[in-house]
Order: sequence, then C-alpha cells, then structure tokens
Amino acid sequence: MVTVKNIDQRSIDTIRTLSMDAVQKADSGHPGTPMALAPIAYLLYAKYLKHNPSDPSWPDRDRFILSNGHASMLLYSTLYLSGYEVPFNELESFRQWESMTPGHPEYGHTPGVETTTGPLGQGCGNSVGMAMAEAHLAARFNTDDHQIVDHYTYVLTSDGDMMEGVSHEAAALAGHLQLGKLIWMFDDNRITIGGSTDLSMSEDVRARFDAYGWHTLDVADVNDLDELSAALEAAQAETERPSFIRIRTHIGYGAPNKQDTSDAHGAPLGDDEVRATKRFYGWPEDEAFHVPDDVLEHFRQAKERGQELQQEWERTFEAWAAANPDLAQEWTRIQRNELPENWHESLPTFSADDGKEATRKASGKVINEIAGTLPELMGGSADLAPSTKTLIDASGEFQSGSYAERNVRFGVREHGMGAAVSGMALHGGVRPYGATFLIFSDYMRPTIRLASMMEQPTIYVWTHDSIALGEDGPTHQPIEHLMSLRAIPGFTLLRPADANETAVAWRVAIERRKGPVGLALTRQGLPILDPTEYPIAEGVPRGAYVLAEASNGSPQLVLIGTGSEVSLAMASQEALEAEGIPTRVVSMPSWELFEEQDATYRQDVLPSDVRKLAIETGSPLGWRRYVGDDGDVIGLERFGASAPSAVVYEKLGFNVDNVVARAKRLIG
Repeated sequence: MVTVKNIDQRSIDTIRTLSMDAVQKADSGHPGTPMALAPIAYLLYAKYLKHNPSDPSWPDRDRFILSNGHASMLLYSTLYLSGYEVPFNELESFRQWESMTPGHPEYGHTPGVETTTGPLGQGCGNSVGMAMAEAHLAARFNTDDHQIVDHYTYVLTSDGDMMEGVSHEAAALAGHLQLGKLIWMFDDNRITIGGSTDLSMSEDVRARFDAYGWHTLDVADVNDLDELSAALEAAQAETERPSFIRIRTHIGYGAPNKQDTSDAHGAPLGDDEVRATKRFYGWPEDEAFHVPDDVLEHFRQAKERGQELQQEWERTFEAWAAANPDLAQEWTRIQRNELPENWHESLPTFSADDGKEATRKASGKVINEIAGTLPELMGGSADLAPSTKTLIDASGEFQSGSYAERNVRFGVREHGMGAAVSGMALHGGVRPYGATFLIFSDYMRPTIRLASMMEQPTIYVWTHDSIALGEDGPTHQPIEHLMSLRAIPGFTLLRPADANETAVAWRVAIERRKGPVGLALTRQGLPILDPTEYPIAEGVPRGAYVLAEASNGSPQLVLIGTGSEVSLAMASQEALEAEGIPTRVVSMPSWELFEEQDATYRQDVLPSDVRKLAIETGSPLGWRRYVGDDGDVIGLERFGASAPSAVVYEKLGFNVDNVVARAKRLIG
C-alpha cells in the first residue's frame, strides 16, 4: 500500500515531470523553477489553500498568485491535477496557439489563474491590492457572529521579483498597513537567467522585509515538507503583520547536469537530461506526461474538500444574510457588479454662472457625490490627494485598525499603486481608483497595460494634464502621454473639456465594466459649458460630438479640441466666424469611445469633405486619423517650459491668433 509519505513525493514528482515534459514538447519555456517549487505548490493545493476547483470564483477562496509567471507550468500542472477545468491535453499544448496554457499565466484565460503575471514584480503588487480588498470587505461585512470574508492571499516570488522596484513599493505598503492575511513565499534559488544572483544582488532579502515590518521566516530546504508546513502554519497564525517566508530551493532539482545552473532556467532540458532527471526521481524515463492513477486520485480530493469548504461557507452566509438582510442585499449587488438604480442622478451639475472650474476640482466633487451612492468606491493617490482632489470627505483613512474606511494613502509609489489597484479590482467587492499627475502615469504604465489585458475596470485619475502646469516646467508637463496611453489596446482615455463633461466622464468610467478608464484632468480653471445649451450628457459617452455648430449650419472648417483646448477652440470659432468662415467645434474627450460609434455617426460629426484642425497640448502623433491628409494639428513636438501657464500657452502657439492663422492657411 502506498504510504502517505510516498504519495506526497509522487505527487510532487508528478508536477515536476509534467512541467518538464510540457516545456520539452513545446521546445520553449522554463522547466527549472517548477521542478524546484513543486513541493510548495503541492502542499498549498492539497492541504493549505482554501479553494474549490469546481468553483474558481467562490468569493471567500484563498487567492494564489504565481508572481514569477515564467514558471507557469507549475501552476498549470497543479490546476489540472487538483481538478480545475484544465484538460490534460492542454498540458500537451503548452505555449501553442489558442491553448489554455499560454507561456505566462493569463487571467480570464485559464480557470484558477487569479491574475496575469510574467513581468516580474507585478503579482507582488497585485497581491497587496487583493489583501487590502479582503481586509476592507471583512471590516465592512463581517459581524461578531458570522465571518463571511476570511481568506489569505499567497504569493510565490522569485529573485527577479525581489529586484524589481514594484515589489519594494508593494512590500513597504503592505507592511505599513499590517496586512496579516498576506503571505509571500520567496524562491531563494540564487540563480537568474544571466547566472548566479551574486552577479547583481547581495542584500539580505529577509532583513529588508524585517525593516518593512513583516513577519519573516526561513525554510532551509523546500523538500522538507514538515519544515515547509510549519512555516506556512506560522504565517497563517500571524494576524498583525504580513508574512515573508524565504525558502531555499534548487532550480532544476534532480537534473544531474543542470541543477543549480542558469541552463535550467529558460530553455528545455533536452531529451537526454529529461530521461536522466526522471531516473533520479524513479520515474518512467520514456513516458511523457505520466500521471499515476493514485496520484491523480489523491490530488482530486481537493475537489471534495473544496466543495465541503464552500458548502460550510454558504451555510454561514445564509445565517449571516438572515441576520443582516440589508448588508446581504448590498453584498449581493456588489458581487454581481450591479449599480443601484438611477445611481447617476446624484452626479452634480455645474452652472456656467459659477465661473471657471478646474476639471480636477470638479472631479473631486463628483467623487464625493458618487461615494455617497456607491459604497464600494474606494481609492486614493500617490501622496497627491490635496492636488488630485481624490479624498472621500465622508470617509476616514484606510489603515490598520480602520480597514472599513475608503481613503487609501498609497504613498509616493505610483507603480505599486497601479498594481494594488488592479489587485483590488481582481479581488472584487470594491471599485478602486488611483490618482497622480498625468506625467507620472509613466511610473505605473506596466500596470495599466496589464489591467487592459485583463479587462479590469480600474479607474485612474490623472491631473495636471498639460503645459498649463506652468512654473513646474517640462519635467512635470506631459507631452507624449496622451498618445502613448491611447496606444494601449483595451484602454479608454477621457479628457473632459469642463466640469460638466467631467461629471459625465465619471459616469462613463463607473458604468464601463470592461477594461480600465483614465481621466486626464486640468490644474487650471476652465469655462463651464451650460448643459442646457450643449449636448454634453449625450455627447461625452459617444467620444466626440458637435459642441458648437457653424452659424449657417454648413461648416467650412471643423475645429477639434480635447480637454482644456476645447475652450480655445470655442474662442477661435468666434474669431473665425467674425471673419466669415463658418466653423464647427467638436469636443472629443475620448478617441476610444468615438471609435465604438457607427460609421454614420462618425461621418456626421467629422464630415470627410470638410477641412479639420485638431488642437491638443500634446504630441500630434495619431491625429491624422481624424483630420485626414488635408487637415492640420496644433500640437507639441518639443518639451514644455517653466513659466506662468498663460505665457507657456502663448509662446507655444496655443492662442486664438495662431489657431485662426493655421485655420486660414488650411482652407486657403
């Protein structure tokens, strides 16, 4: 009869050999790390992880993140063996077209994958957001009698993760927030793709986490399941601090010629080395993708255990819901991603009589109105809340001991903030936003890209969006940023022209559930457009609309503006009309929304037989799509300058005289 010890080892070796064989068959991939980390994956999925392979979306499941996503076969093998809907033939199709087992884990593509990883450090940042969401929901919904939110977030990290700056940002934030349900397991294999970590890394990683305020532990040998289990249980027992477990591993474990070398990192082992390694494991040498029946039966107990755990939770939930019907109704609405009926009626309307209003200030007022209607709205800024106007006035600070609050202080950590916001969205139950100056969207760009890839409904509030920043100068004045953000597939950017467009832009952001939305907002005050005179509510969701028609209804010229330049277009229209040039003004807050409209609407707004002049304080790259080869763009192909904003605008050609001159030259 197979002993418990033997079935443990055989299960671990099944993960190892499946991973080796898949990489070998694909002739591409990373075999060494799955071979090293198989004991961790086995213990987690077979014993410690609260999960149900039959329902990967169970709200109170533990989350597992493979931050070192290049070790994807470790995850795919374990998901298959545990009973997730990952068919066996998908392991054989590793890294192939349309397979469920791509080179790096992709959220929404493979059941059981909690986030897209591969760019190192990103999973670390995501995990902090997930743990933040868990802490917030637990504080908000749990009662003394019933705990319906009570789960851990586990992360496997690598040397590369530890080198990436985003992991530092994320770890510092997690330590400050004392996220006791967060557990990172560090794969200390001392090898990178370039060789030994000694070539580029000499710090004491555990000491670094001690300094962050984490609970830290060491495991001397990953293959010692008793030592590994003790560390995991100690991490689970620590409730006041996140836990960091440094685990000594051996990349390519068991490969006689490649263990502990970079050769085992990013390339197949080779047929001879695979056979030799299987010989070391006591495995059939010439049988690829061998899964012993008893191992599969043992692993699949995770399904029965998971179903029992979920059923127990459902009984708790039913008792909690009966005792707390209002909370239960709110929980159900949020989990279903539903909005309260007529929620948008709380959005403010701004009067033209109020004078000028910066769109960042208007956004702050909108946030506070929305927050009263949508208690799931939660977020903050990278230490710029007074400038970005992103505080929720009715809420306190999200801190240790006050996790039910909604104002998050991310600190000067734009990259970590972006990753955490994605993690909050991935976890579910909250609608997160993160804010900074538009110029610093560069610092969070990898997280924006991944949020777009994962179609997560994150919201970014980017203020100080142009050269109108003025005296701070070119280091803080975004030029290429609008265009570079528009280039990200699946991302929606809105640059509203005034306070009322800002309110509608926020409505779009809240109602748009597929993919992230960014709001580019001004520091300077802008004239307020009268919503009774202009079709703002109908126009903004369509991306572009006719804001002001030519006096005789037949334009000779169309001026297209975004954001603050719409008011310049309106002033220029008046001057052009005074010279007898019928001019239409189009406000175009969002290219992406405009592209979603049918061809007839796009033609009506931007007729192909009329000359067009676009105005935007940024790179002109890409505008030819809308102005055509016979049109023109007033943009910037240089950096800004330090001076009062009015002077910068004047010197760089963003004034009525220059618009009129360029328009007259355009139409001949």
